[in-house]
Amino acid sequence: MVQDNYISFEIGKTKHIALVAHDGKKKELVEWCNKNKEILSRHFLCGTGTTAKLISEKTGLPVKGYNSGPLGGDQQIGAKIVEGQIDFMVFLWDPLEAQPHDPDVKALLRIAVVYDIPVANNLATADFMLHSTYMDEVYDRQVENYNKIIAKRVDTMK
Repeated sequence: MVQDNYISFEIGKTKHIALVAHDGKKKELVEWCNKNKEILSRHFLCGTGTTAKLISEKTGLPVKGYNSGPLGGDQQIGAKIVEGQIDFMVFLWDPLEAQPHDPDVKALLRIAVVYDIPVANNLATADFMLHSTYMDEVYDRQVENYNKIIAKRVDTMK
């Protein structure tokens, strides 16, 4: 396994979807979830603090809530991605509003790329992802084998 360039991770038929939105985008995400309630109800949903609570209250969908983004929720979602417990993420961030926890946001987006997690940052992409044929089937994502990179670094330091 250390010699392989990539490691395969399976995304099952039931997806684990993280739902995150900045304050200026929460209403859009709630409306999108309500419009897509039938599809989303077949999957496991989680999200950061207020966003998870609003979606759950306004749509009736069960959403596991983590902390608010500025209070560590972005980092909690990132940790779940690393642990293989999130398959994809809808993260509506506000490009016109500065965020006090911007480093956390960037770290979350970075970890999603590292672990090859599909991410929608706008409703059009979220629609394409949710209505993709991959939503109803198993998908194998390929993650670069960082253990191989670490092993090479260790060898060069000997």
